[in-house]
Amino acid sequence: PHPSRASSAALTFTHQHLPGMSVIAIGGDVDRTSSARLAAYLDQVRRPGDHVVLDLSELSFLDSSGLHVVLACARRCAAEDAGVHLAAAHGAPARLFQITGVDAHLPVHGTVEDAITAVLTGRRTS
Repeated sequence: PHPSRASSAALTFTHQHLPGMSVIAIGGDVDRTSSARLAAYLDQVRRPGDHVVLDLSELSFLDSSGLHVVLACARRCAAEDAGVHLAAAHGAPARLFQITGVDAHLPVHGTVEDAITAVLTGRRTS
């Protein structure tokens, strides 16, 4: 049997600051009931002017409301000459990035390490 959406995975966040970037790990499910928590967390921990590396390795679900939060963060970063790098997305979130074309506008990396290296070297993809 498939688990129902009602038993969604709890949303978790962690972050670390590296020179010029905030690495933010998102775990669990981001949907309309939790996307505001994600937005608040990103606003709270991101330092102005920092690039953001989103570690999505533990993200199991992302809907359009969560995608909107990610794109809003990318717009704020772009206004400060920084960017958002998506790292280690898999499953449904990775498919959402492909279907919506987000992966053509935001750098997508296979691993968090690749994303950090790209920020440090000024590359979009690795």
